[in-house]
Amino acid sequence: MRTDIHPVPLDRAYRLLNHGPVTLVSSAHAGRDDVMAAAWAMPLDFMPPKVVVIIDRSTFTRTLVEASGEFVLNIPSSAQAAAVLAAGSGSGREQTDKIAACGLQRLPAERVGAPRIAGCLGWLECRVLPEPENPRRHDLFIAEVVAAQADARVFRDGRWQFAPEGGPRTLHYVAGGAFLETGRSITVESPR
Repeated sequence: MRTDIHPVPLDRAYRLLNHGPVTLVSSAHAGRDDVMAAAWAMPLDFMPPKVVVIIDRSTFTRTLVEASGEFVLNIPSSAQAAAVLAAGSGSGREQTDKIAACGLQRLPAERVGAPRIAGCLGWLECRVLPEPENPRRHDLFIAEVVAAQADARVFRDGRWQFAPEGGPRTLHYVAGGAFLETGRSITVESPR
């Protein structure tokens, strides 16, 4: 494992998603795994940390998530934009190894059976909370975060700290193959 990947305390895990990055949802069950892009993922609660993600019923990822009850939200870097677009454009049902076909590599997860995706800047390992009506009616999954990790080059002391120039950054999907890279950071003093 890379030495710049560090655990994120669960009470800070929501901060990995708070700025709205695109995610890669990885899943696994019965010897198969898959990955898909998801722009609609967000934190839901602090402790225990929970997330919400939309996973369309037509995806192979959803089949695996429903069978295993687990997934990983991977937060890709802007260098992975082409792979993110590929993951959002094809189905794992027709591909023997969609993860490799998208130019991505697996990392083992710590607490779930789904793989983490190498090269990402953050990872949230999740277990689905049993709410069958939400996926059926809205394609919406609520999950508890059971482990979280981040790349220490850009996430330290419980927050994103992107370099002013260059360096890895997270990615935001706009539509039609267009992305935005996370911009510069500003800090505002809290009113007293």
